[in-house]
Amino acid sequence: MAGVKILKPRSHDPGGGMMVRRSLPALDQRSVGPFVFFDHFGPIEVKPENNFDVRPHPHIGLATVTYLFDGAMVHRDSLANTQRIEPGAINWMTAGRGIVHSERRPEDLQARVHMLHGLQLWAALPAVDEEVEPAFIHTPAHLVPTWHGDGVTARVLIGKAFGLQSPVSTYSETLYLDICASPGATLSLPPMNGECAIYSVDERVIVDGIRVESGTLAIVSDGATRKLSCPDGAHFIVIGGEPLDGQRHIWWNFVSSRQERIEQAKADWMARRMGDILGETEWIPLPR
Repeated sequence: MAGVKILKPRSHDPGGGMMVRRSLPALDQRSVGPFVFFDHFGPIEVKPENNFDVRPHPHIGLATVTYLFDGAMVHRDSLANTQRIEPGAINWMTAGRGIVHSERRPEDLQARVHMLHGLQLWAALPAVDEEVEPAFIHTPAHLVPTWHGDGVTARVLIGKAFGLQSPVSTYSETLYLDICASPGATLSLPPMNGECAIYSVDERVIVDGIRVESGTLAIVSDGATRKLSCPDGAHFIVIGGEPLDGQRHIWWNFVSSRQERIEQAKADWMARRMGDILGETEWIPLPR
């Protein structure tokens, strides 16, 4: 039966005192399209004495997708990439057979009070592509296509929508939209193959007649009309795409269709075989 399923996030502290709201994976919803991980962090005021840096850590079998609403961070990885990430840019890092990266506060913000707010998603790679060569692709904000409707602005971060195509290349059909709607605006999401979910960043939205509070993920089932209304205006995210081709095992920062591959990644990380980041000296041991 068509309908909407609401997922309430779990709050946790990944380190440093910044609380993060995690919607995926959930007990009864492991993924939406290729997305197996959905974290919303902030908005939080960052003071000079705070340390929210993400130290060097590894990934396999997935792509990380970093998107900021406010603030900035510097991405560094074992492929020798260094990239400042700012609001509106979309950053796709293919881990594939293995990559190490860090995300830290830029030097120009070290002594300044500023806001930090954004989303961190993981997209599991198709089983046939889990061992591809790692890569990092940064798409600046001005290259993200934008659609304007009646009281609605939609940025096509990944995939196709509203007659627009994102420049971000993916391994399976993937959708990621950032939409801002004025009070009273309505919108019908474009038709797509696969799964779909909606997450409001700030205000409630009405999805197919069902009220969805901000900070909750609404899974839209097949056959639903996917009509949205925003009585108070809203800033919301749409994710989705082709369903995963089978089960995925997730342990720490590793995703794979094979449990034995995750065990190998554990051994590789402990033996320091997954690469180094130029200029980084810290190293996070495996969690117990």
